[in-house]
Amino acid sequence: MTANSRCSAAKPPGLETQRREIESLLRECELRAGDSWYVVEHRWFEQWKEFVETGDQNSSSFPGQIDNTELFEDLDSYHLKERLVENEDFVLVPAEAWHKLLAWYGMVDGQPPLERKVVDLPSTLKVEVYPVEIFLCLHSNMENVTTAQFSRADNIQSIQRAMCQAFSVPPGSECRLWMKSSDSNCERLRNIHVSVLDACLSSGMVRTNSSDQDSYRGQPGVCGLTNLGNTCFMNSALQCLSNTPPLTEYFLQSSYLEELNFTNPLGMKGEIAEAYADVIKQMWSGRHYSVVPRVFKTKVGHFASQFLGYQQHDSQELLSFLLDGLHEDLNRVKNKEYIELRDADGRPDQEVAEEAWRNHRRRNDSVIVDTFHGLFKSTLVCPECHKVSVTFDPFCYLSVPLPVSKERVMEVFFVSLDPYAKPVQHRVVVPKAGKVSDLCSALSEMTNVPPTQMVVADVFNHRFYKIYTTDESLSCILDRDDIFVYELSELKEQQEEQVLLALYLRERSHYRDYGSGSSSYGTSLFGHPLLLGVPRSSCSQEALYNLFLQRLASVTHTHTHTRFLQSQPYVAIDWDPEMKKRFYNENEAEKYVKHASMEVPQQQTTVQLQECIELFTTVETLEEENPWYCPVCKKHQLATKKLDLWSLPEVLIIHLKRFSYTKFTREKLDSIVDFPLSGEPPSRYDLIAVSNHYGGLRDGHCKFTYLVFVRPDTSYAKNKDNGQWYYFDDSKVTYAREDQIVTNAAYVLFYHRQDKIRKPTLPAPNTSPASSTQPANDITSCKDDGAASYVTMETD
Repeated sequence: MTANSRCSAAKPPGLETQRREIESLLRECELRAGDSWYVVEHRWFEQWKEFVETGDQNSSSFPGQIDNTELFEDLDSYHLKERLVENEDFVLVPAEAWHKLLAWYGMVDGQPPLERKVVDLPSTLKVEVYPVEIFLCLHSNMENVTTAQFSRADNIQSIQRAMCQAFSVPPGSECRLWMKSSDSNCERLRNIHVSVLDACLSSGMVRTNSSDQDSYRGQPGVCGLTNLGNTCFMNSALQCLSNTPPLTEYFLQSSYLEELNFTNPLGMKGEIAEAYADVIKQMWSGRHYSVVPRVFKTKVGHFASQFLGYQQHDSQELLSFLLDGLHEDLNRVKNKEYIELRDADGRPDQEVAEEAWRNHRRRNDSVIVDTFHGLFKSTLVCPECHKVSVTFDPFCYLSVPLPVSKERVMEVFFVSLDPYAKPVQHRVVVPKAGKVSDLCSALSEMTNVPPTQMVVADVFNHRFYKIYTTDESLSCILDRDDIFVYELSELKEQQEEQVLLALYLRERSHYRDYGSGSSSYGTSLFGHPLLLGVPRSSCSQEALYNLFLQRLASVTHTHTHTRFLQSQPYVAIDWDPEMKKRFYNENEAEKYVKHASMEVPQQQTTVQLQECIELFTTVETLEEENPWYCPVCKKHQLATKKLDLWSLPEVLIIHLKRFSYTKFTREKLDSIVDFPLSGEPPSRYDLIAVSNHYGGLRDGHCKFTYLVFVRPDTSYAKNKDNGQWYYFDDSKVTYAREDQIVTNAAYVLFYHRQDKIRKPTLPAPNTSPASSTQPANDITSCKDDGAASYVTMETD
């Protein structure tokens, strides 16, 4: 018997004992650096929890052997799938709990236990689900490459020891380690005591670049940025700033060297500015296909811990931090004086605005202020005494809202009473803030079934996850949930009470139910479950048996057996495998048909950028959590507030607030914002760059909300020297056309004031109609699109 197979030497304890022991370990076990935890597939663990909670060892919820198949990319390498999410795809259990589960249930033969270490990262302890996989070779010998996994808390010396062992390096040999990035640049790893995290080593595939990077000469600025591991958000922000002419020219001319502020307590000792300058100079040297912003990434993580590690973040958040960090590192004001603010007190707006700007510049004077800062006019009106307060406040970018639709499109499956009818998938439009009853009413118009004869349920893994009441909010139903609406028999007046019964289809499994201590076999569910309304007087075994056979008339024959489990809130129809094959087409169990509403293409919502700006400047009433203190009434008031754009900067950054958060809902708005490439609106500005955001919000059944990016952040940008648009996707750069730029992925827009734009000094490159897929700097298939850590060792 293998180590992974079920241990049958000792009989497992009772289900209640199992539940109590595991829950106690999960509740009391704390994370300690160096401890082992284990990754377990979420569905298996949920099945186990249901099994032990029912207290019935004959239950169909018997989970069987621990099976992590769904977590692997393939069953040859047993590599984990990317972007697995805790408590949705997997759970983490401490070592003691794992060994108990393994002893009780065993593990599918051949699968390796997924042991993971707790690592002590800056400001947090966490279980490292994804170790860093690094390619190793000796003397740059690409014919003999091996891979190894390391913890981010490991130091470089541990890599050196592993390489010496892997390549049989004699003890005492002098070794030198080099980190070879995907663009063939080498960087000496001199400090072997630094951690893998601090050295910015990351996982990935590696492909060699057969071209000679040193001899490359291309268009300055048309340069990719290597993804270091989920750093597409950073690359997108950097490309947009790189293609902002006044800022880039400031760094290329080394003007920053005279203005570095090393004493500003709000700054980063000049380190962010110097790291950014180094990246920009490499990108605009014309000598690189792609630049590896490794040092810049390390500096950002050092001064902003939220950007440590390799989690995905938001390009706008990185942009906000970077602009503020560059400003403070380059602030020409060495000692900020205290300035007492004066009320407008009826003075002309022009006078108050000029005073506010002077005061701002007395404390904040940098190339960032010169380029990106403007003024808001803020008007507050007291609802009681009508006192008007006018202030002028500086801004670095505009965060404008998108109009939020009050309707929502939902896709549901309708299951009629007709036993020969397959489930029908419908697409219905419901109020976004509506209730389940609104869903039933909308579906009633398509099916002619009264809403009172409908029950709405969430189906997961062939069983009912939840049955909704009519007054529940639709916000608790997620777009990715499988929602089934069941037609029930009409309840006539004076008719006795109906009982809702769930009907599951089960197949006897081939594995033995060791947990029951008997020779019986377990069962597994298949097909769509059914929901029936049954008069209470018809709940006898004989009556239910006939009712179920009638309900399943299209697929069943008399060769079935009904089991009644008194401890379960459902009734199951059992099949042995041979009978299922003979009388039931498995494909039929999962089939459904599409209603005509599914064929109607969903219209993409389009809004004008001007609408977003107008919504931003609309009068609003302050929330109770943020009242305004009225100097006349001498108390806090829920004043009305209006923002207006008073003065605009040379480069105007507009952030489209695509993520909408309310007390009840969280969503990403995929509306197309039709923004101009030049001219009105915004007045007198030309578009120079766009940061794109792909992906959206995902919610698990546990209602934990997080951001997931199904594609990397990318950017469009216009080169300042030749006026050509380019599409930047990490290390890949291609030509772009103007008609490709306006999409529903646009997230941050960069506009340059027309009177400050310098005419291109070079002719635009000759591009074909298919140039959107043409490499912009002759990058061929040898170019690496990934972020690999390739370590080579030399010995003497």
